[in-house]
Amino acid sequence: MITRMSSLFLRTLREDPADAEVPSHKLLVRAGYVRRVAPGGYTWLPLGLRVFRNVERVVREEMDAMGAQEISFPALLPKEPYEATNRWTEYGPNLFRLKDRKGADYLLGPTHEELFTLTVKGEYASYKDYPVTLYQIQTKYRDEARPRAGILRGREFVMKDSYSFDLDDEGLSASYQAHRDTYIKIFDRLGLEYVICSATSGAMGGSASEEFLAVAPTGEDTFVRSTGSDYAANVEAVVTPAPPARPLEGLPAAQVHHTPGTPTIETLVDFLNKADLGRTFTAADTLKNVLLKTRQPGAGEWEVLAVGVPGDREVDQKRLEASLEPAEVALLDEADFAKHPYLVKGYIGPKALLANGVRYLVDPRVVTGTAWVTGADEAEHHVVDLVVGRDFTPDGTIEAAEVREGDPSPDGRGTLVAARGIEIGHIFQLGRKYADAFGLDALGADSKPIRITMGSYGIGVSRLVAVLAEQQHDASGLVWPREVSPYDLHVVVAGKDDALKQGGEDLAARLEAAGLSVLLDDRTASPGVKFKDAELIGVPTIVVVGRGLANGVVEVKDRRSGERVEVAVDEVVDHLTALVRG
Repeated sequence: MITRMSSLFLRTLREDPADAEVPSHKLLVRAGYVRRVAPGGYTWLPLGLRVFRNVERVVREEMDAMGAQEISFPALLPKEPYEATNRWTEYGPNLFRLKDRKGADYLLGPTHEELFTLTVKGEYASYKDYPVTLYQIQTKYRDEARPRAGILRGREFVMKDSYSFDLDDEGLSASYQAHRDTYIKIFDRLGLEYVICSATSGAMGGSASEEFLAVAPTGEDTFVRSTGSDYAANVEAVVTPAPPARPLEGLPAAQVHHTPGTPTIETLVDFLNKADLGRTFTAADTLKNVLLKTRQPGAGEWEVLAVGVPGDREVDQKRLEASLEPAEVALLDEADFAKHPYLVKGYIGPKALLANGVRYLVDPRVVTGTAWVTGADEAEHHVVDLVVGRDFTPDGTIEAAEVREGDPSPDGRGTLVAARGIEIGHIFQLGRKYADAFGLDALGADSKPIRITMGSYGIGVSRLVAVLAEQQHDASGLVWPREVSPYDLHVVVAGKDDALKQGGEDLAARLEAAGLSVLLDDRTASPGVKFKDAELIGVPTIVVVGRGLANGVVEVKDRRSGERVEVAVDEVVDHLTALVRG
């Protein structure tokens, strides 16, 4: 059926919505694809739902092609499976929790590992049943503290999540690779610019983990790439190359200096370089100790934690949280410092931390034999040449310092450059975390149980609509890839006389008969308004039925390039069919 704009449920807007900050949010609202219902919740209007369904179709076709089988779980889930894996508490405030009328606890599913595991356990018992891969395309719920950027980060969203179940690690590796290859096919079909990055597993657990990030300056994720190799990683997953340990022999003794008025790295370096100590100091020679408190999910007590990083670097909050996940993390406040008088703000050093049982983790660059300038645990005093492995020994290392452009690549080839991206897919080798929690075994050929190993693989289906809008737009509006466009063709009747109207109707009918989907602008609006709406809506091919019709031609415009060609009316159906179907 031809869709006529005179009856289409659509209202385009000329101004950006007041709460929109990123291009996709502005354009999807202005072009009438989505409407906000509540913070983090959006209605899909007819045009938006068509694009969403097309994205969903591509994902489903490729998942089916790899041999995965689709099922569907409820979004309303019981508490007990999530208690068994401790995620009822680990998810913290991001989980939507509710009670039914009988007082039983439920949640709105943020992810479904538990349910997939229990379902397979309930259906399969023999090694002959495996391997198997199941997936669903399902609405998820997470109580985001600050939902923003329209459908990019909402409280309700649609994901494709799939899970592989294998008898051994070799099978898991094969399933992981199959998903990786399938994701490449999906994102290539959608015409996305993306990178595959090493990533952390987070609350999902597991070992091997990669993210697919769509390149976008508005992205929330920072990733780095090497100038000398194909290495790429989310900054949270970058492993800092540790320099080799240095010999301790012959190093100068540590000395405490009175350093008045030096509570910051900048003031300390300035003071030292004016103190005539025989050498020049930089911020990289100092060891900055940041005091935090951490608390495991469900625990009542906070633990004081100190993190030491080179003074020329800041602590990256995301890297810090990823390193300590699932623990909650916060900076110490004034009340905390008051409880621990040995913590002298601005002058904290390893000696007092270790003497008082404070866990002390340092940057991987802080290796045995390196000498540092750091706090002496006394107001306005610092210690110079405090040597790791001689004067103090930290409790371990932590990836918390910022990653910067120009840092050496972890693979030893080239240096790092940074860019921004939006996560569109994530694949994990979960291993046996969930199989252990629920006792998921298969009876082997020798009648002995085999513990199943799992993989988890997600794609943000609704998010992909916004990501495509982020990458595929210009100053006039959206420019959809043909694979997901709401229609194949947008026919615009550029005039009000009956001959043009009839010409538009006849052409639309012929195009539809040829199997093409058509959006026909048959409104009484001016040609200028129609052209603006056509460019805003973003169908990749616009067909203008205008004055040229009297000469037997219509104009075909490529929305992306702006190229216009006149095509004879008698030939235009064949021309457009070839164009759409490639």
